[in-house]
Amino acid sequence: MPDWGPVFVAVTLFVLLTPGLLIQVPGRGRVVEFGTFQTSGLSVIVHTLIYFTLVCILLLALQIHICNLFSTSMADWAPVLVGVVLFVILSPGLLFSLPGNNRTVDFGGLKTNGKAIAVHTLIFFAIYSILILALNLHIYTG
Repeated sequence: MPDWGPVFVAVTLFVLLTPGLLIQVPGRGRVVEFGTFQTSGLSVIVHTLIYFTLVCILLLALQIHICNLFSTSMADWAPVLVGVVLFVILSPGLLFSLPGNNRTVDFGGLKTNGKAIAVHTLIFFAIYSILILALNLHIYTG
């Protein structure tokens, strides 16, 4: 039976930590800005570090699992690394935004919108689920 814990944690953190949706650290004019739908390279880096920290705590330290019949004592880094890489690549507005504000796709505009966050979340969920659940990707450390 597949373990949906990492998928749930990764997707939830992706939504909550998408720069510009709820919070942006650092903001464009202040240290912290709320609900701006703006982003920057620096804020993606900061949010990625926060994402990495939280996903490590939740998946490696607390070992959150949903329906996992086979437990292992080894740390599985695949859910963490896949999530962090996808978080950076799919942060709306950094590399691309689908849909864009004025076009179907905006590239590198550093702006986002609610529809783009929803679409990027679905893409994140699909790719993450395929890699972690369908392909059963694991990176174990002793």
